Amino acid sequence: MLTVDFSRFPLAPGDRVLDLGCGAGRHAFECYRRGAQVVALDQNAEEIREVDKWFAAMREAGEAPEGATATAMEGDALALPFPDESFDVVIISEVMEHIPDDKGVLAEMVRVLKPGGRIAVTVPRYGPEKVCWALSDAYHEVEGGHIRIYRADELLTKIREAGLEPYGTHHAHALHSPYWWLKCAFGVDNDKALPVRAYHKLLVWDIMKKPLATRVAEQALNPLIGKSFVAYATKPHLPRLADNGADAK
Repeated sequence: MLTVDFSRFPLAPGDRVLDLGCGAGRHAFECYRRGAQVVALDQNAEEIREVDKWFAAMREAGEAPEGATATAMEGDALALPFPDESFDVVIISEVMEHIPDDKGVLAEMVRVLKPGGRIAVTVPRYGPEKVCWALSDAYHEVEGGHIRIYRADELLTKIREAGLEPYGTHHAHALHSPYWWLKCAFGVDNDKALPVRAYHKLLVWDIMKKPLATRVAEQALNPLIGKSFVAYATKPHLPRLADNGADAK
């Protein structure tokens, strides 16, 4: 289940991609399938081990084209272990709402992104997230949980202040909002509640089968109750000092 829409966020074979806070690796795997040179980074050692196993399985199965590479590694989003301008693409999906210093994370992403490079940022959407917080303290008052809810204009302002130029936004996963509302209403750790189990089966069926009816329904509902807000931006090319000097002569 991808949150980033690669039809709006073009990826070319050979692009060097950082999936920051990769979690289970869903976006990293898709980039690998598309021929990118992927680095999946997360601070969770257990998840990184699993992502590394899946990368190996994909290589073995021939799922990635020739020239594609994939590396899974532990790391700190506030102190990325990469030189300046190392990546063509950076993805950070459902991560920034967990990090107190979100401006610091944006600064690090801008540092390692090449001029002209692209970045995709996804966070829980304000409206559906507010419902979750209202229904359940346990949903967000956990170690490593959500510490803020972004309004779209707030996130876009922070992206611009970091030196990036947003070029598109959308919402995603409308069918998942009711599931999380049910989870919060019946208890975030209570997977046995009948409404939660029934809706989970629907989501699994939808993900596996991708029926037209639910695809159309989700597209129609995304602007209203999409669970995630997605923003795309580019890092501008700065004028070269040599060019400025030549103009001044």
